Amino acid sequence: MNAPITDIDILWITAGLGCDGDTIAITGASQPSLEDVVRGIIPGLPKVRFRNPVLAREVGEVFMRFYRDAAAGVGPPFILVIEGSIPDETNKQEGFWAGFGNDAATGQPITTCEWIDRLAPKAWAVMCAGTCSAFGGIHAMAGNPTGARGLPDYLGAKWKSRAEIPIVNVPGCPVQPDNFMETLLYLLRQAAGSAPPIPLDDLGRPTWLFGETVHEGCDRGGYYEQADFAEEHGRKQCIVKLGCWGPVVQCNVGKRGWINGIGGCANVGGICIGCTMPGFPDKLMPFMDQPPGSILSSHAIQTYGNSIRALRAFTQASMNKEPPRRQPNEDA
Repeated sequence: MNAPITDIDILWITAGLGCDGDTIAITGASQPSLEDVVRGIIPGLPKVRFRNPVLAREVGEVFMRFYRDAAAGVGPPFILVIEGSIPDETNKQEGFWAGFGNDAATGQPITTCEWIDRLAPKAWAVMCAGTCSAFGGIHAMAGNPTGARGLPDYLGAKWKSRAEIPIVNVPGCPVQPDNFMETLLYLLRQAAGSAPPIPLDDLGRPTWLFGETVHEGCDRGGYYEQADFAEEHGRKQCIVKLGCWGPVVQCNVGKRGWINGIGGCANVGGICIGCTMPGFPDKLMPFMDQPPGSILSSHAIQTYGNSIRALRAFTQASMNKEPPRRQPNEDA
């Protein structure tokens, strides 16, 4: 077992093919908040220094020094966080797709792939923030010229950090704020020696966050069971016929909400488009069309659901009446 870590850096690279949406998302986290982790308010964690080019106070070479030192093996242990999908820098004759800082000797940009090659082998753990870095996401859809893919596809599905930790994927487009920060908190506790190895599924996702479907935690699930489907947006019933993929998508946003337990796609009337899944977006398009599989299931449940609703309405009407013995005797 590795010795407990008391001091650790978070080196976050936003220079994959992305939109910085995952960085912006985590600023809304509260369980825990980024501020609580960085300020050392949570007992038992290592001292954390957070390096993110979007949120940092430092700029230019002052900021790049943290990454250059880490690549040179200088400084404390670090967790490498990648945001954005990884382009294929070998599929063209010149130029580059994505870079971060310049090479001091040549003045040319250092590609994102070069940074990953330098930093990943030295990282205590590697995390993917969002679906783009985890599985490729939007930039990896069919027809893209960049050859984009997820970090596990770039490093290899069986890759492990120097602490023998697989790549930790926290998908979402963008990532659900508390999902990412809770996963980071777990890794920090593991680094401190107070938590066992993080439990991950075969795709590197934290099992306690991605073990159930949107549908299983959806406020509209009861309507589905009763075959009560919305025919237009703005209704309270199940929205699977409007294009929701919730019954098959592994995501907890229905239960967790978005910020402070409020919001979340289906909770506010938006269909689930499967943004946490490896097949996103190709296998879930065209958006807004009813998922093919739900056509059969929604038809199959129609007879059952209509019958159940009628029986429940009958029972409900009975329950809404007091027992006769409680009623006044009108003959007295």
